[in-house]
Amino acid sequence: MPTIGLIKGLLYYRYETLWKSFFDILKIPYQESKNSTLKTLELGKNKCVDETCLSLKLFIGHIEQLKDHCDLILIPRIFSLEKKEQVCTNFNALYDIVRNLYPERTILHYNIDVKRNDTEEKAFLFLGKQLGLKKEKVLAAYKIAKTKELEEQKRKELKGQKKLTAKKKKILLLGHPYNIKDPLIGKRVIAYLQKQNIEILYEEEMPRDQINKYIKKISPRVHWTMNKELLAAFAYFKDKVDGTIVITAFPCGPDSLSNEMILRKRETQKVLLLTFEDLTSDVAIITRLESFMDMLKGGIHL
Repeated sequence: MPTIGLIKGLLYYRYETLWKSFFDILKIPYQESKNSTLKTLELGKNKCVDETCLSLKLFIGHIEQLKDHCDLILIPRIFSLEKKEQVCTNFNALYDIVRNLYPERTILHYNIDVKRNDTEEKAFLFLGKQLGLKKEKVLAAYKIAKTKELEEQKRKELKGQKKLTAKKKKILLLGHPYNIKDPLIGKRVIAYLQKQNIEILYEEEMPRDQINKYIKKISPRVHWTMNKELLAAFAYFKDKVDGTIVITAFPCGPDSLSNEMILRKRETQKVLLLTFEDLTSDVAIITRLESFMDMLKGGIHL
């Protein structure tokens, strides 16, 4: 059985539990790329045009580091997860971008486009077909993996509710999981806040069944599914935390729109926007975080 390469960037941080559980159940070996480093970023920059967003540059850098250590690379294509919405265009084109950059590599892929009834279940059946597995076996594995994913999400939600009862300052760290959890981006902010004894809450800790309710407090409709989730989390946690830090990787079109909506709807909420482009120094980020903490302590509102 070939070894599947899992790239620790972009969709990995949304589907990690589902992917790993699926491959584990089917006893298919996989190899993850290592955590991001400045070398990862440099490799990605060398393969991408300058206008490529930071998150995608890191993703391509991960492929550069992993491509010779696996037989197949998993690169899904996702267009829509909700019928009247769309995800970032980078996710629409991800398979084509990688195929053009690495024509010699064998790519394991699938397509999700709810608008065209290309569901996640169909996508995983296609995944199994590419691996030469029987439909019944693949379907059973997918259903078990999906259950594990839902259980993991419920654990995150319960953890979030517990955090809200903590007797210390709370900050919502808001951003796409692939930015928040990347060592070069969000984890630097997390490390600083932890040293300040801050209780950190995340978008993924919001109850999923509350998203459509709370997004209406921001806008009646948001076209970008993943940014809708961020905006709903902001509305849900806004009155439950002391402040919000928004993390964005430059240049992200959907984020530029949702960040503006957050600023317009923040009311008395203290909000800090951190845009990551140059990752060579922590000085500017730490300076802004220190100023934000001073605001929280002094009750200053900007």
